[in-house]
Amino acid sequence: MEIIVENIKCGGCAGTITKKLNAAFDTDSVVVNVEQGSVSIDVNDSKHDEIVKTLLGLGYPEINSVQGLNSAKAKAKSFVSCAIGKMDK
Repeated sequence: MEIIVENIKCGGCAGTITKKLNAAFDTDSVVVNVEQGSVSIDVNDSKHDEIVKTLLGLGYPEINSVQGLNSAKAKAKSFVSCAIGKMDK
């Protein structure tokens, strides 16, 4: 499944997303495309809502799913996730 998300800026973001989703969904199939803002993961489609919730918790909401203050909160979370991803390299 592919999910288009907001706030992916760099390899640090991609690293955090990959590490978290691989661990949370017991897979090694996560692929993040920074340029397209997409996250691909090979799991059952029934996990879609759970994956979207996990991504939102990291600061990467599904495109057009949050607005206003929630969008600002997600952007702030993404900066932290990005920094963590950069440090884990």
